[in-house]
Amino acid sequence: MKKIISLALVFAMAMTCAAFADAMPGGSRLIFTTGGAQGTYYGFGGVLAGKVGEKTSTTVTAITSGGSKANIEAMDDGDAQLGFTQSDVGAYAYRGTRLFDEKYDNFSTVANLYMEQVQIVTLDPNIKTVADLKGKNVSIGAAGSGVYFNAVDVLKVYGLDVEKDIKPTYQSFGDSVEALQDGKIDAAFIVAGAPTTAVTSLATTKKVYLVGFDDEHVLKLIAESPYYSMNVIKKEVYGTDEDTVTVAVGAVVIALDDVSETDVYNFLYGIFENVDEITAAHAKGAELNLNFAASYTAVPYHKGAVKYFGEKGIKVAGK
Repeated sequence: MKKIISLALVFAMAMTCAAFADAMPGGSRLIFTTGGAQGTYYGFGGVLAGKVGEKTSTTVTAITSGGSKANIEAMDDGDAQLGFTQSDVGAYAYRGTRLFDEKYDNFSTVANLYMEQVQIVTLDPNIKTVADLKGKNVSIGAAGSGVYFNAVDVLKVYGLDVEKDIKPTYQSFGDSVEALQDGKIDAAFIVAGAPTTAVTSLATTKKVYLVGFDDEHVLKLIAESPYYSMNVIKKEVYGTDEDTVTVAVGAVVIALDDVSETDVYNFLYGIFENVDEITAAHAKGAELNLNFAASYTAVPYHKGAVKYFGEKGIKVAGK
């Protein structure tokens, strides 16, 4: 019996080694700070963390957080080693502008994973354009958050001031949805990959409307801030009457510079060598693409990412 058990253990170890054959050995344990429990960062981040741990020697634990800015600050404080950030927020942090009073230059890019749509959600069918938000009670994300600055940017191109022309409230995605459902606000800015859990939950009990953008204002916004790109949320996502034209920013994973080359390499290996399995677990997996992952230019790539992409024939700028 002992011999059979020993043989079984040897076989299991051999299979594990085979699974890690192309990943790098000697990985460590990392904390991956994501976003709110009802946002895409946390849901998708948990799937990614699980797959990296399953397929490589690196263990990743995804935790909830206050989002992009909070993630960068948590990493700087040593409370996490990996984090999600909006592409625009990552650039602001690295340069020490807008949300940040100082430069945060101790992190590097791991990958640009998918697009985060600016979703302006309402239950009022009479709110059809951004201009219709004038005088309304509107949630614009937590004070100083990436969502807040997205709201500022969007309202500005429509000639609206966030403090003078709307009645702003500063709420998380989950709180925004509750406030919409209770009739306490008229609309909410939610910047996350669609479908977003909070909005999906709302759409199961209420008729949800998304406020769309016209081409003129989309082009004006992109001209003023190149972090944005035009995007379309299909009507099937939330059961809206028609597709909605909006703008989006990238969802970027970053890592502290002192995270090992092995761990960042393994993080990318665990994701991009297992896209089909990830897609089966979360819809955002369908958007994973190596060329897009290597497309972020605002912050240099981590040495582990440079190695991984280099083996795929893609050159990225590293530190």
